[in-house]
Amino acid sequence: MKTKLVLGAVAAAVAVFSQGAFAQAASSPSRADVKAETKAAEKSGKLAPAGDRPTPQPSKESNTTREARKAQERADQKAGNLQPAGPRPTPQPSKSSETTKEARKAQTKADRKAGKLQPAGEAEGPVGEKPMK
Repeated sequence: MKTKLVLGAVAAAVAVFSQGAFAQAASSPSRADVKAETKAAEKSGKLAPAGDRPTPQPSKESNTTREARKAQERADQKAGNLQPAGPRPTPQPSKSSETTKEARKAQTKADRKAGKLQPAGEAEGPVGEKPMK
């Protein structure tokens, strides 16, 4: 009984796997066919490069001649329409203050005489911190 069951299972497995092999062999082209299709596509320019998707290449030919481009650039340069080459420098804020050095010295001297300056090392700590005891 067990022998018949095992033989039946083996026969079923062979039948299932052999049908897939025959179907695959009948539907796939031969290696020579694939190579011939690839060569034909390559010659006609329809073969896509490797990767996700082909990107259209810009035309390498120019519509204007070199002399015409040079003449246009000279005209733009004379008219002042050309931008300087390279990155544009960012304007830096002015580091100087509105008061002069002499005015600051005079103000500090007046504050010292009036007793408005704190002696060095006796200033309060940073905001939010409590002094240590």
